[in-house]
Amino acid sequence: IVRGHRPRLQWAGISPWRGYLKRFEFEGDIVWRPTAELIAHSNLQHFMDRHGIATLEELQRRSTTDLEWFWKAVIETLDIRFDKPYSRLLDLSRGIQWPVWCAGGEMNIIHNCLDKYSGTATDQKIALRWEGESDATMRTLTYAELRSDVNRAATYFRSLGFGKGDVIGVYMPMISECVIAMLAIIKIGAVFLPLFSGFGAKAVAARLLNAGARGLITAERFQRRGQVVAMKVIADEAASMYPNVKVILPEWQRFHNASETEPTSAEDVMMLIYTSGTSGPPKGAVHTHCGFPIKAAQDIWMGLDLHADETMFWITDMGWMMGPWLVFGTLLLGTTMLIYDGSLDYPRPDRLWSIIENHRVTTLGISPTLTRAMMRHNETAPPAHDLSSLRKFGSTGEPWNPELWLWLFNVIGRGKLPIINYSGGTEISGGILMGNVLTPLKPCAFSGPVPGMDADVVDEQGRSIQGEVGELVVRQPWIGMTRGFWNDPNRYIESYWSRFPNIWDHGDWAARDKTGLWYILGRSDDTIKIAGKRLGPAEVEAVLVEHPSVSEAAAIGVPDPAKGEALVCFCVLKDHQKSHETLRAELKDRVTRALGKPFAPHDIRFVRDLPKTRNAKVMRRVIRAAYLGNDPGDLSSLENGNSIEDIRNAI
Repeated sequence: IVRGHRPRLQWAGISPWRGYLKRFEFEGDIVWRPTAELIAHSNLQHFMDRHGIATLEELQRRSTTDLEWFWKAVIETLDIRFDKPYSRLLDLSRGIQWPVWCAGGEMNIIHNCLDKYSGTATDQKIALRWEGESDATMRTLTYAELRSDVNRAATYFRSLGFGKGDVIGVYMPMISECVIAMLAIIKIGAVFLPLFSGFGAKAVAARLLNAGARGLITAERFQRRGQVVAMKVIADEAASMYPNVKVILPEWQRFHNASETEPTSAEDVMMLIYTSGTSGPPKGAVHTHCGFPIKAAQDIWMGLDLHADETMFWITDMGWMMGPWLVFGTLLLGTTMLIYDGSLDYPRPDRLWSIIENHRVTTLGISPTLTRAMMRHNETAPPAHDLSSLRKFGSTGEPWNPELWLWLFNVIGRGKLPIINYSGGTEISGGILMGNVLTPLKPCAFSGPVPGMDADVVDEQGRSIQGEVGELVVRQPWIGMTRGFWNDPNRYIESYWSRFPNIWDHGDWAARDKTGLWYILGRSDDTIKIAGKRLGPAEVEAVLVEHPSVSEAAAIGVPDPAKGEALVCFCVLKDHQKSHETLRAELKDRVTRALGKPFAPHDIRFVRDLPKTRNAKVMRRVIRAAYLGNDPGDLSSLENGNSIEDIRNAI
């Protein structure tokens, strides 16, 4: 029934957003339902049973109206241990924008990630699996071995004069030493500053300077597609621009493995992680010991239903939020993480599937963009690998379209595995919206807010709406909420709290359908306004990629003297030799028929790639700047720099 099923395109005649929602509300659109066994075994059901809660709706209501009860229950469920108990779970005396969590408590999160397992059965479990691009490079570390290596690294860092409160950057490929360095920095009470391994020297230096960093841990080199890429030379160049920082290589094996975990306040800063906005310099989100790690573990435990016998592989880099999220979440839950350093289609296009088979991955975190690339090689048949270990998929980074979602569900998941949609951000420490294993799924949908997240969809006046597209907001604080932007409190307030009084405005378009499922429809600052009518790029892109010749698409608005803005689209084709003029006419007609004549594309151009971040988000502002010949602004998060020139050539 499900295989080959496509939604019927419908135009509601009221709003293009409404037409977009209709695409997901087709007959028989629930494609996955949990079994009774899965429900009974799930972490979320166990949590509700333990607290006498009958339904998810009741849990959601109580988790957002009784914050003290809920977050205390989460802390206890995750077995978060304090050296000194907190006197008050939540202090809002400075206002909802500046909450203090676990006030008066003392706790270093590394004790909970590693130290508390000493002498237990968990100590002999695999904590970390690593594979490099060369088939011969693999490593596993038990919890005991990881703790020993972290202790050595901590001793090494202390010998170099680093200590509590010092900011130390980590600019490394996704190797086991990267995880060890991260944990050792936090263990000595210092502040971990993750840096994307693909950054250039200027991007690294800018973050070191803003953070006031004292150290930068790096690697000599790494391998990508069989080629050696120098890394330390970039770190040295960055350090020359900011001479207060010392460049360090991971040379801790000769140091002893006995190192005390530094006592810290629960609200001491543990991590600064920078995120690029649509304008201005990168923002340094501040995270504490009792914030980011707890939120990460809660989401993984409740939403992804990760159990102690599982291995989770989330395709990411330590410089993006999902890298530290993976490390904290798996270690706090006593499970196994898998990290990979290399290209997922090298030396063969089936590399991803062989990784899953070899390491018996149970939970795979994958983006729609990467899924689209994998689909090109296995469009109708599953890969020739044993993927029976998989229990569920996680997804974040960008909105899905139904065809792509159904391919992952049917071809790779055999029509049996849930796809847990996940959307939030660096400043959230995880998700606002998420799927779970209790709620039946439609393609592309979220089950709803993560428990503890008081999410809502509002109109321009801040009024709650349903069945319409509006701004995604959060009405109550949560434990993982960033404690502001580093040295820039005003920008933090302006970014999230300035539009609606005492309400977090996240900057995403979202909607709830009539069945109660939620959708993320893209960034609200990407919205195109044509003749006074708002149009979301995601709805245009979903129409375009349903054409059998199109693998990826991006839609932008450009200045137009008559309409204010006009719609311009860029498409990546599966076959670059196809007649462009014929196809351009077909695609224009397809968008016009789906969305209406007012939204007919002004132009459609064909490119070989779209500008993306490492975590697969399409950078529409960069596309727009390239199209208009403007300065593209901060490009430090751009993964594929050649794509900008490709756009210019297409124009």
